[in-house]
Amino acid sequence: MIKILYEDNFLLVCVKPAGTLCEMSEEKNSLPRILSQENNTPIFTVHRLDREVCGVMVYAKNQSAAAKLSAAIAERRFEKEYLAIIEGTSETPAAELKDLLFRDKRKNKTYVVNRKRQGVKDASLEYTTLASIDNTSLLKIKLHTGRTHQIRVQLASRKHPIVGDRKYGSNTSNSAIALCSHKISFKHPETNTPLCFTYLPEEPEIWNIYQSLTRNE
Repeated sequence: MIKILYEDNFLLVCVKPAGTLCEMSEEKNSLPRILSQENNTPIFTVHRLDREVCGVMVYAKNQSAAAKLSAAIAERRFEKEYLAIIEGTSETPAAELKDLLFRDKRKNKTYVVNRKRQGVKDASLEYTTLASIDNTSLLKIKLHTGRTHQIRVQLASRKHPIVGDRKYGSNTSNSAIALCSHKISFKHPETNTPLCFTYLPEEPEIWNIYQSLTRNE
């Protein structure tokens, strides 16, 4: 069963387990397909979360709500915060990162590049270091843009890959990727009521060393 944080006639907010696909697919691990079957209702995807990543996801239950939520995301009225555990310690405890990203769909990988060209998009995020333990650091991250693998590649390009993210250079081979969609804030597409939902990762074990800190977030 998928953990449901909120549901009404217009939208559904849930916790996406790591390893599930966030978009509709024939796969058994397609989260919209699972939700649609469990709730006997159409499910519309309005934002993405990497297959390997867990955390808060928002889905629409009709096309009107989907259009309004998608517009809110495009206009940056949809605030997203993540928790990540990186390898090493950043020299700057808090910063805004701005990069140009190129997405190679064939390789399913994103790269930081140094000039604008076709297919290159601006990417921006800000982070705050919450703590550092055992040559790792816990970061709170706020996304300004929503590029594929954005957090993962922006941190890895500064030699601080996310723990367990072997695609982007992590040396930790015995852990799932330590990245979680922690908080999403937005206005209800019909009532305009402010909504905010949070989730704290319960596994894998790498999160345990920061358990007391994440409980305060």
